[in-house]
Amino acid sequence: MRTFHRTLLGTLFAALAFGASTAHADALDDISKAGVLKVAVPQDFPPFGSVGPDMKPRGLDIDTAQLLADKLAVKLELTPVNSTNRIPFLTTGKVDLVISSLGKNPEREAVIDFSAPYAPFYLGVFGPEDAAVSSLEDLNGKTISVTRGSIEDIELSNVAPKGATIKRFEDNNSTIAAYLSGQVELIASGNVVMVAISERNPKRVPSMKLKLKDSPVYVGVNKNQAALLDKVNTIIADAKADGSLEALSQKWLKQPLPADL
Repeated sequence: MRTFHRTLLGTLFAALAFGASTAHADALDDISKAGVLKVAVPQDFPPFGSVGPDMKPRGLDIDTAQLLADKLAVKLELTPVNSTNRIPFLTTGKVDLVISSLGKNPEREAVIDFSAPYAPFYLGVFGPEDAAVSSLEDLNGKTISVTRGSIEDIELSNVAPKGATIKRFEDNNSTIAAYLSGQVELIASGNVVMVAISERNPKRVPSMKLKLKDSPVYVGVNKNQAALLDKVNTIIADAKADGSLEALSQKWLKQPLPADL
């Protein structure tokens, strides 16, 4: 009897798993049927995503999300996220895609899939022009702000010497504010964020001190959604070919799309 119960339970679990997997694999079809693409985007990370004077979201990631929705012929529904909750929003089904300056690393690849890259990005440690920092060892005795859970947090934590103090903040605005107010000496973030900081406070214009990593940005897609991933990649490839991504890079990053992206 016990063997029968085990067999029955095993069959039920297998059926449930198969059903969940099948439903998961139908994401593209579900989006088409609903007529809505739900996308997680940043709200405090210009020029990728921020709130404009009209209180509407704007930025490279918002325009990229709109591009995908237009090509899928569906409406776009945006969900603002931060660096710590963007992947959970995807894996729990709150959104269909994450387009939120998302870099790739092995830990994230174990949880979600990534599209082809759609924009350039590199990470570094930045500071005032006169800050004497040219090597990792020069970070000893320095205080650096970084956004908790971001890829720059991970990269900085891996290489920073023991004498460096890393101050982690829950969102990008707080990370930037700590640098602008002089609460920290340096900031670890992306190159395009430095442009935004320069515009906000010309007296604290940050310059590159150390490059941490080249980290292009990708669209995050749930595991087992091959049809959706293939469709996203096709749209990105077409947008590269017809100049749409080049136009977005020039508009928001003020730089051309790299030829090897």
